[in-house]
Amino acid sequence: MRLSREKTVRLSHIITDVLVAGEDVEFIEDRATIRQNVVDVLIGLLKEEEQVDAQVRQKIGSQKKEILEGSEEWELLYRKYYGEEMRRMGIVHQPAASGTS
Repeated sequence: MRLSREKTVRLSHIITDVLVAGEDVEFIEDRATIRQNVVDVLIGLLKEEEQVDAQVRQKIGSQKKEILEGSEEWELLYRKYYGEEMRRMGIVHQPAASGTS
């Protein structure tokens, strides 16, 4: 997902506001520093997501047969490979295998 700088900053304000409103959070830094750290984390996560997207697209493009972007097969492969990459990075937890048959 791509977010503009303005949307990222807006999200950082919302996140910081929620943290400030919570009674369970005690700040040892000033609010502006916390908000900037939130921006940095969001930008880092978005960059990682872009890298995953590029890797998944490359993997689909390297298939023996050409798979057209937007086709049902492309979409299925994208979701599969994207999920695999997220699990590999530890971002998405693998659901437990169900015992139903």
